[in-house]
Formats: sequence, C-alpha cells, structure tokens
Amino acid sequence: MRHLHTATHPDIVHLDKVCIVQRMATRAIALQGDKILLLYTERYEDYSLPGGGLEQDEDLIKGMVRELEEETGAVNIRNIKPFGVYEEFRPWHKDDADVMHMHSYCFTCDVDSELGEPNFEEYEIKNGMQAQWVPLVDAIAHNEKTMAQSAKQGLSIQRETFLLHLIQKELLPVA
Repeated sequence: MRHLHTATHPDIVHLDKVCIVQRMATRAIALQGDKILLLYTERYEDYSLPGGGLEQDEDLIKGMVRELEEETGAVNIRNIKPFGVYEEFRPWHKDDADVMHMHSYCFTCDVDSELGEPNFEEYEIKNGMQAQWVPLVDAIAHNEKTMAQSAKQGLSIQRETFLLHLIQKELLPVA
C-alpha cells in the first residue's frame, strides 16, 4: 500500500534509545457524491474517518469492516480498495513504551446511504461521537477552524484533515 505521509509529534526529537510500541489501525473512506461518511466528536469538535485499532493478528480489511460497522452502523460494505497508509510517531504515556508508532491503513469502500445502529464503546458515547454524512468541503473547513482555535489540538485532527484534503484532491469529481 502506498505511503501517504509520516507525522512526528513535536515532543519526539529522536527515536534512538527509546522503547517503541507498534499499533496498527484502519480508516474507512466512504463517499456518496460530494459527501463523506464521518464521525463527529462533540468533545473535540472535529470530524474523523471511521476506524480504529486492529485486534492482535486481525486482517486489515476485516478490521476496517468491523470498525466501520461498529462506529457508523454501515451496511452492505463493498468495493473495498486500498488508498494508502498514514504513519505517526506519538508519545506513549504508558509504562511499557516511550513512543507509539502507528500505521493507519486507509481503504475506500461503498456503503448504503441508510445507516444502521452503531455500537459505540463507552468512551465514544461520553465523547459525543456520532456518524454523519457530511459534505467533504464542510468537514475540512470545520476541522481547520477547530485547529486554528483549539489550544489542545493533537496529531489526530492533523491526520484527519490531511486525509480529508487528499481525498478531496484525489477522489472527488471535479466540478
């Protein structure tokens, strides 16, 4: 799968002599015309692609489908194709490592416009997460406004906004 970008948190100045934990995640890109299926998180006031961490030894595509179904209630997931991988190095605030090295494997797919019931985890409910079909340009503008106004933005919104721009450039039909 093609490499899309590597992001390194500004607190990480070197990777030698640090303990690194590996994490694999997937992200789903489902478009219908100029709209994209995204998760809006009230707590962070941002839009993100549906997806998340893979279980140990989980197949990439099965993990993407599982996360997409859980987070959005998407049904009839089909025409899955690789889009690319986004790589990140972030501080890891647990005892077992200093840095997390995450690969987010992104796939395009088609889903039915009518969504079923999501199966959110407790923290996702507390964060006010909800699946929405959103015009892609609106999601980009919203995230950019949040990034400009938020003092606590992290790599996640930067990743998501980078990916949304790339999706707009490569996958939206030219008007």
